[in-house]
Amino acid sequence: MKTVAHMEAGQTAVICENGIESIPLKLLELGCLPGITIKLVRKAPLNDPLYIEINGNHLLIRTETARLIPVNCLVD
Repeated sequence: MKTVAHMEAGQTAVICENGIESIPLKLLELGCLPGITIKLVRKAPLNDPLYIEINGNHLLIRTETARLIPVNCLVD
């Protein structure tokens, strides 16, 4: 299954319901929910951290956390 960590900079995807239980509670509270569009804005050197956009909010997350967010339906 693809995760945010597998995305390339500039790609947009939809968070899928499969594996939702692995997403940390803090990210769920920030709007990282199934069906929501997520964009990987930029990857830092060595791919950690990742700069993402969810619902117009910009967040930095660690790659290990990004591996827990399942995505599908890559748009770009």
